[in-house]
Amino acid sequence: MARPSTTSTAARATPAARRNALPGRLSPGMACDTAFRIIARRHLAAIIAQHDGTSRGDPDALHQIRIALTHLRTAIRFFSPMVDDALRPNVWAELKWLNGQLGMVRDLDVAIERVVAESGNELAVIAELHHWDERRVESHRQLARALQSARYRRLVEQTSTWIESGPWSTRRSKEAIRLRRCTLADHATERLTEWETTLLKKARKLRKLDVEKRHKLRLLNKRMTYSIESLQDLFADGTAARQKSILKQLRKAQRSLGQLNDDARGQALAASLNGAGLDASNRFLNRKREKKLLRTAAEAYRKLDKAKAFRSSELAPSSEPEV
Repeated sequence: MARPSTTSTAARATPAARRNALPGRLSPGMACDTAFRIIARRHLAAIIAQHDGTSRGDPDALHQIRIALTHLRTAIRFFSPMVDDALRPNVWAELKWLNGQLGMVRDLDVAIERVVAESGNELAVIAELHHWDERRVESHRQLARALQSARYRRLVEQTSTWIESGPWSTRRSKEAIRLRRCTLADHATERLTEWETTLLKKARKLRKLDVEKRHKLRLLNKRMTYSIESLQDLFADGTAARQKSILKQLRKAQRSLGQLNDDARGQALAASLNGAGLDASNRFLNRKREKKLLRTAAEAYRKLDKAKAFRSSELAPSSEPEV
C-alpha cells in the first residue's frame, strides 16, 4: 500500500479551515479565540509549505520550517491559559519532538559553516570536516525519516484539529468564556508587558549568566520577537515605526545571544565527534568574540528598557470584542 503523502495530510486540514472562515487580518478588538486560530493557522501552514524542501536537504527550507515551528509554539504560549486543555500537553510534546529532529541538523549546518569560514584551506581542518559531514549526513537521514513518518502526519492533522476545535474552544466555565472573548489588544498588552518586564529583569544580569541561563534568556527574547511579528497587523501607521524600533533591539540582542548559543553548541558537538576532540572544540572558544557579543546584547537591552515599549500600553484596546 502506498504511503500517504504529507500533501494529502495538508489537504485533509484544509476543509476545516474552509468551514470556519476567518478574517484575513488581526484587529485590536478581535476576540482571542479568533486571533489564536488566525495566527496558529498561518504558522502551521508555513511548516507544511517547507516540508518537502526540508526533506530534500535544503538548508534554507530547514531554517524556515524551524522559524515557523517556533512561531507556532510561541503562539501557544502567548494564548495560554486559554488553550491549556487536556490535549495541549500532547500537542506540545509532539511539536517539541519535531523541533528536536530539526535542531540537530541545523546545529551541524551552523557549526560546519563556522569551521569552513575559519579553515583557510588547512589540511587538518579539511580532515576534521570529514567527521562533521558524516554526522550531518546521518542526522539528515534521521530527519528525513521523521518527516516521512506516520508520527509527523499525525502531528499535522492533530495540531490542525486542535487549533480549530480543541476542548479549549468549547469549555463553558465563566473563566474559559472570558478568556476566549477577551480582546486581542487587551490580552496582547498584558502578555507583552509581562514578558518584557521579565526579559529586562533577567537581562540586567546578562554578564553573570552561565550558558544555560543565557540560553533561557535568548528563548524569552525570541518569544517576545516572534509574538510582536505575529501581531504586526495590529500596528497602525502611528505605531509601526515604534514597533520596528522595538523589533530592531530585540533582533539585535537575539542575534548576539544566538551566536553565543551556536558557539556553545558547536563546542559540544566538536567534543562529541570521533577524531575531533579538544582542538576542534577550541575553534568555538573566543573570549574576545564573547565579550563583544555580550556588549552588543546588553546595549540593545538598555535601549529597550529606556523605550518602555509595552509598559506604556503600545496597543490601544477596543471596548467591544469583534466576532
